[in-house]
Amino acid sequence: MITIQDRRQLVELIDEAVRGGARKSRACSEASLSVRTLQRWRTEPGQVKEDGRTTAYRAEPKNKLNAVEIEAILNLCNTPEMADLPPTQIVPRLADRGVYLACESSFYRILKKHGQDKRRGHARAPRVLKPPTSYTARKANEVWSWDISYLPSQVKGLYFYLYFFEDIYSRMIVGAEVYPEERGDLAADLVQRAVMSEKCCGKPLVLHSDNGAPMKSSTLLAKLYDPGITPSRGRPRVSNDNPYSESLFRTLKYCPQWPSKGFASLEDARIWVNEFVLWYNYEHRHSRIRYVTPAQRHQGIDKDILKSRTKVYQKAKENNPIRWSGKARNWSHIDRVELNQENQSKVSA
Repeated sequence: MITIQDRRQLVELIDEAVRGGARKSRACSEASLSVRTLQRWRTEPGQVKEDGRTTAYRAEPKNKLNAVEIEAILNLCNTPEMADLPPTQIVPRLADRGVYLACESSFYRILKKHGQDKRRGHARAPRVLKPPTSYTARKANEVWSWDISYLPSQVKGLYFYLYFFEDIYSRMIVGAEVYPEERGDLAADLVQRAVMSEKCCGKPLVLHSDNGAPMKSSTLLAKLYDPGITPSRGRPRVSNDNPYSESLFRTLKYCPQWPSKGFASLEDARIWVNEFVLWYNYEHRHSRIRYVTPAQRHQGIDKDILKSRTKVYQKAKENNPIRWSGKARNWSHIDRVELNQENQSKVSA
């Protein structure tokens, strides 16, 4: 490692030799340097750059805090008054008293070096959460997602409750009802009707939800046992573990027909939800399943639709290739849908 002082001395000697008529390459060779190394050292005229490697030796700066000053900062940070405060709060308070010991960054650096930069006061220690539940659906009726959402009424403070069951593979709504309250037995009856409608009783099926009280109801869990449904729940207070239901609710509440002033009655809410389900399942082209309807994918006819689209685009490209700068649009079939797969690496909080 070459210190900054040695670098400066070598550069001065090389400059002196060049001024005396020597070639720069010859002068660098005598100093056992390459011209490129000299250029790297001299970032600006008249200046020499220090060694950027972390292992390089560096002289201690003249403005470095001494041991007495460091001890004074540590003692201050550990006083009962300052023990639960960060440096950004300590330094201004000292300034108000006419005292300056160091800047905030110096406080942080000293605290870090002595292992006191984390969990000052009552701050909660970092914790590692268990990985979120992850499943893969390769066909319809393998993984369902469900949740309950508020539907506002025209009476302030009065809400109706929408129960939704969605197949994550096809995005089809397999069950939807509106009730005046949240109860596990209502969800149990609805999931039983959905299973009978889909004729998937006794087949492997996962029902995923969040950690709400109805989702953990003993009545619902008992009802899931008979048809062989596996219950699954996300982590507490982590809404992203149930993304398909959250996405569906957003589509519901941002559609143009959404009654912004609320529903006049429970019956009106039920009628509106039924119309939305029909539109969503049989007319809405879903962006995450190559813009086919959930019903088409649920029934398995989306493969033929996507193949037909591929032929249309290929023919259009052949007829007028000058308008196509790259490949034709990808209409390939999506074979699998993951639940929380991309969250597997994000398990710390």
